[in-house]
Amino acid sequence: MENINGLIFKDMIESGANNLANHHQEVDTLNVFPVPDGDTGTNMSLTFTSGMNDALKVDSESINDIAKALSKGLLMGARGNSGVITSQIFRGLYQALEEDSEINGLKLANAFVNGSRVAYKAVMRPVEGTILTVIREASDYTFVYASENSSISCVDVMKKLVEEAKISLDNTPELLPVLKEVGVVDSGGAGLVYILEGFLSALEGTVIARNESEATNVAAGAQLESDEFGYCTEFIVRLDENNLKTFNEDKLRESLSNLGDSLVVVQDDDIVKVHVHTLKPGDALNLGQRYGEFVKLKIENMQEQHEHLTLAKDDEAQVASKPKQKYALISVAAGQGLMDMFKELRVDTIISGGQTMNPSTEDFVEAIKKINADHIFIMPNNSNIILAAQQAAQVLEDLDIHVIPSKSIPQGLCACMMFNPEVDVDANIAEMSEAVENVVTGQVTYAIKDTTFDGIEIKAHDYMGLKEKDIICSVKDKMEATKKLVDSMVNEDSEIVTLIAGEDTTQEELDDITKYIEDKDVEVEATMGNQPVYSFIIGVE
Repeated sequence: MENINGLIFKDMIESGANNLANHHQEVDTLNVFPVPDGDTGTNMSLTFTSGMNDALKVDSESINDIAKALSKGLLMGARGNSGVITSQIFRGLYQALEEDSEINGLKLANAFVNGSRVAYKAVMRPVEGTILTVIREASDYTFVYASENSSISCVDVMKKLVEEAKISLDNTPELLPVLKEVGVVDSGGAGLVYILEGFLSALEGTVIARNESEATNVAAGAQLESDEFGYCTEFIVRLDENNLKTFNEDKLRESLSNLGDSLVVVQDDDIVKVHVHTLKPGDALNLGQRYGEFVKLKIENMQEQHEHLTLAKDDEAQVASKPKQKYALISVAAGQGLMDMFKELRVDTIISGGQTMNPSTEDFVEAIKKINADHIFIMPNNSNIILAAQQAAQVLEDLDIHVIPSKSIPQGLCACMMFNPEVDVDANIAEMSEAVENVVTGQVTYAIKDTTFDGIEIKAHDYMGLKEKDIICSVKDKMEATKKLVDSMVNEDSEIVTLIAGEDTTQEELDDITKYIEDKDVEVEATMGNQPVYSFIIGVE
């Protein structure tokens, strides 16, 4: 195919989105850390599906119009660092096609080069061996190849781009030692390759269809986010004697994956814990009850939570009519206890999310629009959410928005504590940013797979103690893991320890760890945060 117009580009976008959706779970499994945050494939697929939906609505044959809609849809739907970087790649592609109704092969190659450049500029400290490397090397080599033959077809350009992207992806472990140690390629780069392969397939005449059995999680996730929200469904089942020997964790996970997303299934001896976001909680419970008796049940309507935490769209006029505040704070958190803690620290709006539940750029934009304030501070509280918050600030560039780069809940809490409504913006930024830098964060969570990391042997379902990005220990017992983590974090210079217990932790366990820390002559502020994923979150100042 010599040239590409808008109609052909639509086919490419749909094919790329479907190919990624069909393989998003494979991309998720490329997670380096054996923790329940392997959501790169899901984030990228939700992001690209958002862009596709906007692009397919455009009634135009101009590639310029389609690329513009794709760029906007990706921008607003971007989730996680991988999703934001993907949105920037195609933002750069659109910028290169702004004046074109159709393009030839050389133009296509140049557009991807521009996409690479824009993506690099969007990241403050680009890391090689990631999706950024894959798009840069693939586009640069392809452009050189295309420049040697100015009449090259678009099909040949895409063939070369896919070929070079695969070579670059295979080489990512050589550039990023952590990938080599774990034996995986970069997950974001893998997601990009699936998109490009889908583009090529469409140009060769076959628009890849979405395999619903593989892509249900993404489709359900998109539906929950954009429409009904659904129910956060959690339960613990004690396996009966018949099922204890025959229970298959993967089989239950596969069955539940057809009902929703944000799925976690963990077995510990005769206990099975399940977390899923679904529109049909009854069906999820029926599946679980086949294996034994419920020990614990919790179903929460996420639509109600959303409406409780943020103002309804119908009330936007009321927001505008309210007296303008000088300051407003926005924070990201999951778990009622954590939300209450942030509210007590004068946070105006809390966006539900965190690990495994990354809010999109649009989630931030909608939250900001419902606030009437001169200056807005955002605490993302997760390293994978910072870029989406920063992108929202760029979208609403007429407002004075400051993203405090908090990478954990303790950092976000300390930043809020240091906020002072009586001082100016610069003073608040300085104090809040310094507070973030002075907090050491520890977390206790479970391992999702067998692996070896930094010389530590890790078994699936072990409890791991994480100090910042380091794995301190991996053991069978939750309390042992927590105490080992505390020992690594608290020293003679420690003054205050914030201890936050998760939804799987009892008051007795919280009291036990609190006393253990107090015995080290350190002040402890302990609370039930009820957060998912993490049994304990620990902040040390």
